[in-house]
Amino acid sequence: MRQSIEERADALERQMSDELDAIVTKSALFNMADGELGPTGLGEYPTKPGQYFLMGDDPRLPKMPAKPTILDFFKCRAKGANHLLQSATHALKAGLPEKTVAASLLHDIANAIFIKSDHGYWGAQLVEPYVDEEISWAIKAHQALRFFPDESVGYAYPEQYVKLFGPDYEPDEYIKAEYEAARNHKWYMTARMITVHDIYSFDPNAQVSWEPFVDILGRNFRQPEEGLGNDNSPSAHMWRTIRRPTKFI
Repeated sequence: MRQSIEERADALERQMSDELDAIVTKSALFNMADGELGPTGLGEYPTKPGQYFLMGDDPRLPKMPAKPTILDFFKCRAKGANHLLQSATHALKAGLPEKTVAASLLHDIANAIFIKSDHGYWGAQLVEPYVDEEISWAIKAHQALRFFPDESVGYAYPEQYVKLFGPDYEPDEYIKAEYEAARNHKWYMTARMITVHDIYSFDPNAQVSWEPFVDILGRNFRQPEEGLGNDNSPSAHMWRTIRRPTKFI
């Protein structure tokens, strides 16, 4: 009988686990992406001597330093950083304040290394202990603002969103409420500038570099000496999860 794509993927995962001498499992959230409820690994047990559940680094992923920096996470756990660099480059060339450039650089960090759903909220939480409050607030608020035009700064509803979500899409009520609250906030324009300089149909072949932003990050992101995930901040556990996303428990 012909196997489904999901069955072939599960078989490949089991094969890789056998080759690694470790059982690699998926979290409940990870599993829901395949339309399944609950985590994998329930009821599974090692099938050969020396085989255990994975409790450390996943050898299939790039190895991270013992004291990782935010740049290490971008290097070893990110996909889509080109978009962030393009957005930040736009903001930098526009002569915007350094905090706004840093916010543009980090605005989609959750998309790049963690999760897309409610990415503004997750991204803000990830960086909140390490950046100025204005930056984390703007990262959260941009999620709502991008759905609403602002003619005063030349921001229109992105045509790409019509292609992605359809012409009749309406944001959820909490997004509308967030937008209304943000409009009169003292940092509204910081978040609005993220949307202005966001790249909605970004060019994957654009030539961008981290070089202009290393010092900007150094001044605007408080890198813990212990390494992200080792510093016991309110979001340290999130960085640890990103570092070891297949850790069993």
